Amino acid sequence: MKKKILIVDDDASIVRLLSLRLQTKNYEVLKAYDGLECVKIAYKEVPNLILMDIKMPKCDGIGAFEKLLQLDTTRNIPVIFMTAYPKTEIMTQLLKMGAKSCISKPFISVDFEQTIATTLEAGEFRY
Repeated sequence: MKKKILIVDDDASIVRLLSLRLQTKNYEVLKAYDGLECVKIAYKEVPNLILMDIKMPKCDGIGAFEKLLQLDTTRNIPVIFMTAYPKTEIMTQLLKMGAKSCISKPFISVDFEQTIATTLEAGEFRY
């Protein structure tokens, strides 16, 4: 069974690029373009991993993560944050909240794919 990864970013070109990249690695890809859509899709589909941008309209990544942590269905889904503006204090806050990693944009292919594989292989996610 393919592992499901939810990509959350308000930049459609990034969502498209990551989708193609992950599909070539045999992952099932789900897509959301803001934090509210992320929470709805995650609750319904229960992906194995969420890749989420921090800065988005309607509900940013941090707000969406807080909502995911409040729901029994989604609280244990591993989340990796992506940002073009890495700030140590924000990344530290996200890791303390339970994020698995923070990746800076633009992505370095090998590091990006290794972070995803390592997170999924950790086997921490339980329904």
